[in-house]
Amino acid sequence: MSKIFHWLFHRMVITGIAIAIQVIFLILVLWKLSDQFIYIYGSLMVLSLLMIMYIVNKNESPSFKLPWIVLILIVPLLGGILYLFFSHHHISKKESQKWKRLYKKSYLIQIQDRQVEEKLQKEDYEMYQQASYIQKFSRSPIYQHTKTKYYPFGDDVLEDMLRDLKNAKKFIFIEYFIIQEGYFWDHILEILKEKVQEGVDVRVMYDDIGSIALLPSDYYKQLDKMGIKCIPFNRFIPVVSLFHNNRDHRKIMVIDGEVGYTGGINLADEYINKIEKHGHWKDTAIRLEGEAVQSLTILFLESWDFYREEDSNFADFLAKGNRVANDGFVQPFGDSPLDDEQVGNTVYLNMINQAQHYLYINTPYLIIDYDMLDALARASKRGVDVRLMLPHIPDKWYVHLISRSFYATLIKAGVKIYEYYCGFNHAKSFVCDDKVAVIGSINLDYRSLVHHFECGVWMYKTKTVASLKEDFIKTQEEDGILISLKEAEKIKWYQRWARGIIKFFAPLM
Repeated sequence: MSKIFHWLFHRMVITGIAIAIQVIFLILVLWKLSDQFIYIYGSLMVLSLLMIMYIVNKNESPSFKLPWIVLILIVPLLGGILYLFFSHHHISKKESQKWKRLYKKSYLIQIQDRQVEEKLQKEDYEMYQQASYIQKFSRSPIYQHTKTKYYPFGDDVLEDMLRDLKNAKKFIFIEYFIIQEGYFWDHILEILKEKVQEGVDVRVMYDDIGSIALLPSDYYKQLDKMGIKCIPFNRFIPVVSLFHNNRDHRKIMVIDGEVGYTGGINLADEYINKIEKHGHWKDTAIRLEGEAVQSLTILFLESWDFYREEDSNFADFLAKGNRVANDGFVQPFGDSPLDDEQVGNTVYLNMINQAQHYLYINTPYLIIDYDMLDALARASKRGVDVRLMLPHIPDKWYVHLISRSFYATLIKAGVKIYEYYCGFNHAKSFVCDDKVAVIGSINLDYRSLVHHFECGVWMYKTKTVASLKEDFIKTQEEDGILISLKEAEKIKWYQRWARGIIKFFAPLM
């Protein structure tokens, strides 16, 4: 009985009921106005045509525009409302100005070391151009004096992460899409409580939608009572809202401004294989030590100050004199849906277009537009060894259905596609030509590339680059299934129709 009571009053159930009431209310209003149907429908058609003209003239990808246009033509009122609420990154003028002030503040404090910039420019001008793009549009300098360590599985990161947290002396910043109570988070939380007692400044930020089914609605208050400052990012309220479409998908942990972690893992037990959710969970992470941690620190503080209504002095949190031995060039970066610049998408496209010998990609999802699909196909056709590793056991059947819809086109172009036979591959990484790699939170899907707050680390000639390549080949040989063209094209007629419909509307998901 208590379980039923708990389920009935769960936040997700209450949220679903609240949204359903709003939809029913809208239907009743339209039903009451049915006598005026001709006039209402005519007005809606005029508004729809105006909206379609507006969409056509927007500077966006055609693959993103077309589903909205079709939806608006089929259901003018609903399609128009959905477009207004979910196609844009709506924030008020006041909030927009606040973000701009934060961006300016972070840009002014992250001063590019000209010697590092000039060194990369002389060594490889093409890579310098890529790094300059990231620096300009993500306010993220190029660093040396940074040590990198790659973790091929989430299981591998736990020991180092707990050790670094225990060694914290000044502050701990944690920002994750998902936090869930269990072995992983409980061990971290125990350390955080100890550190608060020692006077360490501990701050936690989790995405409210990402953790909605996993944490109590007042969990941030529970942490506050422990002395841990906490924010649920973009808190979900059960009404139709302009802001719910933009989620914080980042994974960032910073200790004293000297050590930082990012990658694909969230703070939940399946990511370290303490529980089995979709078979064996393949995920990756990276540890940074040294100057480049500054960018992860500032990425966290930007979001923290915006949502917590604080005005942090960023300089107070930047480690000074932490110049570890050089390990190539390292550039952490963030991507935001609010600045009209798709940094993650452009970084990936540049790597595909610059590849000369090989390009190995890990991604849990493959929901891409024509430009990305064409870039991958063209790279393969010009002789680049392009390989992708995706999950064999999906976490969402419809997403896996869409991902597989791209297989045949890529395989015909010569791309090799593997699936992680043991379970779910949640890793997000690119590695190319023994010299450049990216690892972070950015999936190859519309949500990551367009709608989410994301982060990653671009690296040139670090030891980690070789580690990513080695791990990909090992995974491919030991746990990968090579997908043939015959298998890619083998699909039942009803699945083909379902896939076609879902794929068409994929940019809206």
